[in-house]
Amino acid sequence: MAEISVLIEAGKATAAAPLGPALGPLGVDIGSIVNQINDKTKAYSGMKVPVKIVIDSSKNVEIEIGSPPTSALIKKELGLQKGSDNPKTTFVGNMSMDQVKNVAEMKLDNLISYTLKSAMKEVIGTCNSLGITIDGKPAKQVQRAIRHGEYSSYFEGLGEKGSEEISEEEAKKDAIAEEDERSVKERQEYLEKHPDLKAAEEKAEAEEKAEAQEEKEKPAEAKEEKKEEKK
Repeated sequence: MAEISVLIEAGKATAAAPLGPALGPLGVDIGSIVNQINDKTKAYSGMKVPVKIVIDSSKNVEIEIGSPPTSALIKKELGLQKGSDNPKTTFVGNMSMDQVKNVAEMKLDNLISYTLKSAMKEVIGTCNSLGITIDGKPAKQVQRAIRHGEYSSYFEGLGEKGSEEISEEEAKKDAIAEEDERSVKERQEYLEKHPDLKAAEEKAEAEEKAEAQEEKEKPAEAKEEKKEEKK
């Protein structure tokens, strides 16, 4: 039995590399396999898709199509090229819960989730790291809202359990997170009203990042010398 794993641009597989050279020696119908792959991956147009081809001793062919990363599906759903450079404060897009559901359904077989609701929560978690809001609210805030049953009617409409049981400790953590987010928001609003201060902070942050990057790129010997100087 032969097993071939390749990364293919969805809907654009050809008999050229990497498929042709790998399949040629196996004596199978390359054209048929290429057509099947293109048909199975057309829903992921514009993205790279993992494909596994299994060929047994009788030349029976089984094609397994993986799915692109959740982040790629989210960006395609919103027409984004990339996520936010600072997802905590800068948002680059917004998804509705129905769009979250669409992405979750595409990824359900590849996620560790066993229910559509938990798959949607994983998608929302990825939105948080990309700087994408859900229904106009920060993704972390939506995750908390789901835990506290604010979306129960939505999930019950999908045949999922709407309410969740959370411990006292989890409730305390959520309260602390809400307070932290409120403070960050107030700080951002204050900086927007004081552009000079905002510019100064952004400059200081940029200089700090540049210094950190410079330090990272220094040879190991130079870093050791700097440690000795500090001693």
